[in-house]
Amino acid sequence: MAPARLTVWVRGRVQGVGFRWFTRARALSVGGVRGFALNLDDGRVQVVAEGTRRDCEQLLAWLRSDDTPGRVTGVTEIWATPRGGYAEFDIR
Repeated sequence: MAPARLTVWVRGRVQGVGFRWFTRARALSVGGVRGFALNLDDGRVQVVAEGTRRDCEQLLAWLRSDDTPGRVTGVTEIWATPRGGYAEFDIR
């Protein structure tokens, strides 16, 4: 399957609830997904994930599910060509 880069902005009550930690845990459980989760100043969380399209889609499906910590009210995503440079999935 072709490699992909997924950038996601998650809105809602997603800061101060362990959202980045659980996102990292989910990315690691999917396997092969590298990138990061970052709290933004406006209250959103940005997630950048690189891996196969299928693995990134699994992470995106989880981000849109009711299984995340906090309360997600919206998810916006952009797909692109991977840039590389990530050794693992980090919390920033």
